Amino acid sequence: MGRGKIEIKRIENTTNRQVTFCKRRNGLLKKAYELSVLCDAEVSLIVFSSRGRLYEYSNNNIRSTIERYKKACSDHSSASTTTEINAQYYQQESAKLRQQIQMLQNSNRHLMGDALSTLTVKELKQLENRLERGLTRIRSKKHEMLLAEIEYFQKRIELENENLCLRTKITDVERIQQVNMVSGPELNVIQALASRNFFNPNMLDGGTVYPQTDKKILHLG
Repeated sequence: MGRGKIEIKRIENTTNRQVTFCKRRNGLLKKAYELSVLCDAEVSLIVFSSRGRLYEYSNNNIRSTIERYKKACSDHSSASTTTEINAQYYQQESAKLRQQIQMLQNSNRHLMGDALSTLTVKELKQLENRLERGLTRIRSKKHEMLLAEIEYFQKRIELENENLCLRTKITDVERIQQVNMVSGPELNVIQALASRNFFNPNMLDGGTVYPQTDKKILHLG
């Protein structure tokens, strides 16, 4: 038959309690030793009996282990405190943001003319002033943009007119250049046609025609 399950509770019989303490204490010390050897762990064990007697085991200096334990607890406590402070800060900031969002939503509803029944006469007057100032700024901006567009189109029309004048001048210059590029034979043909029409060809060159006078022979006596 196997061993029955032992109920974990305080042993009332003093003798039995002392015997059980000695057995389990030795087993606990043995397990602590095995853990330190097998796993290369720093293990310290402190046990006080019901009579106040101290039993301990440590594979290192027990005071050093205790100081290490205190430092680890202090670091953990500091980290926990920092985490709690950060969590509290973010909760406060989140609450502030939710409040601001709610205020903005209410303000937008008021500007749209909704939920006005909760406002006082003074608040309604302030809302009216805000709307009037907003409309003034909107009209001013619209007027400014319209003037800018008008100025832009005026400059565009001026540029188009200037381009048209330049194209006309270029066309005139090209036509004059074509006339000036007439060659010598072509000029003779033009002169012949001009003489048939009783025009002096020399006039095309801009020369001056002088009348011929009778030649007289002078005799020196």
